[in-house]
Amino acid sequence: MFNFTQKGRKFLFLLIDIILISSAIYLAFLLRFEGQIPANHFSNIFGMIILALIISLPIFYFSKLYSFSWAYVSTEELISLVKATTLSFLFLGASLFILKEHPIFIGFPRSTLFISFILVFIFCGGIRLSKRIYLQIFKRERFFGEKTLIVGAGDAGEQVLRGILTSKKSPYLPAGFADDSPTKKGLVIHGLKVLGKIDDIPEIVKEQEIEQMIIALPSAGVLAIKRAAEMGRKSGLRKIKIIPPITEIMDGEISLKNLREVQIEDLLQREPVSLDTKSIENLILGKSVLITGAAGSIGSELCRQIANFNPSLLLLLDQDETGIFNISEELKNKFPRLKISSVIADIQDEEKMDKVFNELHPNIVFHAAAYKHVPLMEENSDEAVKNNIFGTKIVAETALKFGVENFIFVSTDKAVNPVSVMGQTKRIGEMICQTLNQKNYTKFISVRFGNVLDSRGSVIPIFREQIKRRGPVQVTHPEMKRYFMLISEACLLVMQAGAIGKGGEVFVLDMGKPIKILDLAKEMIRFSGFEPDKDIPIVFTEPRPGEKLFEEILTAEEGIIATENQKIFRAKLSQVNEKKLNGGLEKLKNEAQKAEKKEIINTLKQLILAPHALGVDKES
Repeated sequence: MFNFTQKGRKFLFLLIDIILISSAIYLAFLLRFEGQIPANHFSNIFGMIILALIISLPIFYFSKLYSFSWAYVSTEELISLVKATTLSFLFLGASLFILKEHPIFIGFPRSTLFISFILVFIFCGGIRLSKRIYLQIFKRERFFGEKTLIVGAGDAGEQVLRGILTSKKSPYLPAGFADDSPTKKGLVIHGLKVLGKIDDIPEIVKEQEIEQMIIALPSAGVLAIKRAAEMGRKSGLRKIKIIPPITEIMDGEISLKNLREVQIEDLLQREPVSLDTKSIENLILGKSVLITGAAGSIGSELCRQIANFNPSLLLLLDQDETGIFNISEELKNKFPRLKISSVIADIQDEEKMDKVFNELHPNIVFHAAAYKHVPLMEENSDEAVKNNIFGTKIVAETALKFGVENFIFVSTDKAVNPVSVMGQTKRIGEMICQTLNQKNYTKFISVRFGNVLDSRGSVIPIFREQIKRRGPVQVTHPEMKRYFMLISEACLLVMQAGAIGKGGEVFVLDMGKPIKILDLAKEMIRFSGFEPDKDIPIVFTEPRPGEKLFEEILTAEEGIIATENQKIFRAKLSQVNEKKLNGGLEKLKNEAQKAEKKEIINTLKQLILAPHALGVDKES
């Protein structure tokens, strides 16, 4: 049914264009001879119509003038029509010049060519715009939907309004705009007025009886979005939706399907990142890419982001069967042409890793597989060591063996001055990558960043559940602070770091300002429409084993070196004494197999002592 409708519409417009082009040429002759066309010129008309149709229709077709939505025709289609008509008449004029001695074209009036050009554009453009003009002039008054205020009168706001006006089932009844730009004050867009600034939202909501709000500021800073959401909440609106940042919109086109509920992540003080997408494309395009831990929060988002850069093969590896199934199905739906291979495997299985690399030949490895929960790893230090250290060692050495081009190790800010088992194992993972980088041409790169917003088991979903149960919201300590980053932002920067890395570096992502967990809890409670300690209580618990009050990004001894990306820095690290590291790892391996917790913790501490204790010099 869908294919028939598409073909039927193309045939209809093809038929209409034949009639319009023929009529335009006849009318051009009629205008040229002031309504009385001499009999000897009718052969000119017939010949010109035949030539015009033979030349114009194929050009119109290949200019995609028959593949458009009648109700959504835009200036892009009109520009294409100008180009196609101009090209057609250039060929037509050249053909008439060549055939000027032919009996059919003898005495041909050249002025009709110019008149025909104008009329063809007017007729063909008019028929394409007709439905949109009709909908604008004769559209029925909308008496359904909730009265909606659109915040942002720019391109995004205009596209949202256009989507609402042309949608038959939209639940929104647009009432007007709010925008801070002084040049837009009083402006009318598609019949709706800019009613005031963002700070005027409470008054606008009251005067216009607004029931919901759409924030259409995808390119604005976080502060503007946060202020708009706060004004909406202050006005008593419970339904506030948002257009996400442009980087999160796959096709770059804003529509109603992009609208989602405002999330706490939208209100945290994180400014948009700038990326050199060309360098990422150069890294990934046409390459075979393996992601370990592909079912996890970071790994699955890496899969989504990498898929945008057209790898030749995307290899998803995890021991979580259900997680791998979910992400692979999602990617198949979004990227039907992408070649995907899903592997269920444990990174500690050396033989399986060898087989995977031997059969699938990945060019790039993003190693995101890790045990990450700090308190659990304190209790299960042997498993943390087996997975985070020896699993990493196996994957990294296998990558080296099979000549992988780039190995990007996803690390954490907990690897800095680590007091937790999880942080210590991740720091040793960095050290392993540093030593392996010297072996052959495989580039080993580590990337550190802090907590990822809304990842599984992180503080935001925990607080969300506690608020849903009406509390209490549990905060470990009133002074506890953490760095936070969006999953999408973190993964893009990991890819960027992988693209600019020369090998052996530990990159540090700019995490912005640390956020006090207590402030985050209060903001989430208010965001849910409640008052902290009034509607929902906040209680304090003790920091859990391995937790710090504040996570550093660098040690006191480390410094940073700027890179070409303002959000990525390179840590100045000491060289690792490979011999002593390997000796410590052998000892640690035996202790982990025997699950000797006390010995494991002591050995971990010894392995991450300051570089001078290992007898090495700091890099310049």
